[in-house]
Amino acid sequence: MLVPRSDLSTKINPIVKGTSMDKLIETYCDVDDFCQQFIEQWQRLLIESGEVKRQRDCRLSTAEIMTIIIHFHQSHYRNFKNYYLLYVCRELKPFFPELLSYTRFLGVTARVVVPMCSYLTARLGKPTGLQFVDSTKIKVCHIIRARRNRVFSAVAEHGKGTMGWSYGLKLHLIINHLGEIVSLKLTKGNVDDRAPIPEMTDDLFGKLYGDKGYISKALSGELWEKGIELITTVRKNMKKKFMSLWDRAILKKRFIIETVNDQLKNISYIEHSRHRSMHGFMLNLLGGLIAYCLKDEKPSLNLNAEEKDMLDCLGLVPA
Repeated sequence: MLVPRSDLSTKINPIVKGTSMDKLIETYCDVDDFCQQFIEQWQRLLIESGEVKRQRDCRLSTAEIMTIIIHFHQSHYRNFKNYYLLYVCRELKPFFPELLSYTRFLGVTARVVVPMCSYLTARLGKPTGLQFVDSTKIKVCHIIRARRNRVFSAVAEHGKGTMGWSYGLKLHLIINHLGEIVSLKLTKGNVDDRAPIPEMTDDLFGKLYGDKGYISKALSGELWEKGIELITTVRKNMKKKFMSLWDRAILKKRFIIETVNDQLKNISYIEHSRHRSMHGFMLNLLGGLIAYCLKDEKPSLNLNAEEKDMLDCLGLVPA
């Protein structure tokens, strides 16, 4: 169990004092509050198979395991083994007095996949009427080694994007103008960008901006029936269509979702090619997404007062 930071100020290396420790404690408190409500309800809904299984209690609580996984993506480390052995075991021992060995910790992480999924859902942002959609590739190995990859042989596929061919999966994101993730879906690498959009937009309203890959009359009509206007640019071989100055201006700011994808990969570190199990892949992806959702400063449009008044006139909700 984490203890108050004030009691440990003389025992912790000065390098790890300050903002990092404050963020660690803040993350743990939020995760622990969630687990206290979720775990009991989740276990109540589980269906018993009738088979007697031994369930040993772990010295680390579910909240502590989740906090360590999430904090890895908030740190500067890019290798979880180095993070656990060189940072957690040395610097964070006072915060986690019942730490497990590295091998044992990896063995118990699989039990927190479901709580991590639910916690991510609880930390997603809310629609503001001004949303952006895009997808990004999650490569699981170099394309040359695709045939030898056994961990993802049943789920990963070859896919082609603007940067060429890759082997892995695809993460579809919808964010609001504040940079908060509103909806997401993970698919195989060869799935069309437009395929998961109807399912991802059930709770959305207002306008949805995308690139040329989302051009589709059928998709636009389906979203229009939900009260969502899909706005995209046109290809060179298409006729020009009427578009308001507001929509043209917002389309030029669509780079915000590209910035989010870049931060997810290079700061939250959701992509690497050293996974040895699907559980490890999912926990790494979930930890990175949660770490981004917990960031205090996210890429945003920073709308001025006039632009917020325009949103109000359009019937959207300025934040």
